[in-house]
Amino acid sequence: MIDLLSLCAFNAAYAQAIDSDKLEEWPAFFTEDCHYRITNVDNEREGLPAGIVFADSRAMLEDRIAALREANIYERHRYRHLLSVPMLESADDTVTVARTTFMVARIMHTGETMLYATGEYRDRFVRAGGKLLLAERMAVCDSTVIDTLLALPL
Repeated sequence: MIDLLSLCAFNAAYAQAIDSDKLEEWPAFFTEDCHYRITNVDNEREGLPAGIVFADSRAMLEDRIAALREANIYERHRYRHLLSVPMLESADDTVTVARTTFMVARIMHTGETMLYATGEYRDRFVRAGGKLLLAERMAVCDSTVIDTLLALPL
C-alpha cells in the first residue's frame, strides 16, 4: 500500500524539481502513459474537459520542457510551492487517489514576488517497478483568471 509519508515525500520532491529549475527531472515523476492537466474550478465543476495545459504521455511532458528551454520566449521567473498534507481518497496495493492543496508564488527576475496560483492537485498514484509515480495529476486552480505567463508546470 502507498502510505501518506511516501506521498508527502513524493510531492516535496516534485515541487523541489520545479522550484529549483530542474525541469528536465519533472517528467520522470509520471508514468509513460500519464495524464497531466491544468484547469480551473469552474471548468471542472461544469465537466469541461479542456485544460489550460493538457498532456497524455510522459513524452508530451518532455516536449513541453524542451520547448520551454529551446523555443518559447517568456520573462524569466521561478516558483515556490507550498503544499498541504495529501488527503487520501482511496488506496489499495497498486493505486492511491489523493488530493493535495497548493499555493504557488511566482518570483520574477526582478525579485517581485506574487501569489500566482492556488488550488488542489487531484492525483492518481501508482507503484511501478517499485517506484511511486503519477498516473494522473490534475491541477485545479481556484481562480478562473490565469496569467498568460503560465510557462512552468504547476
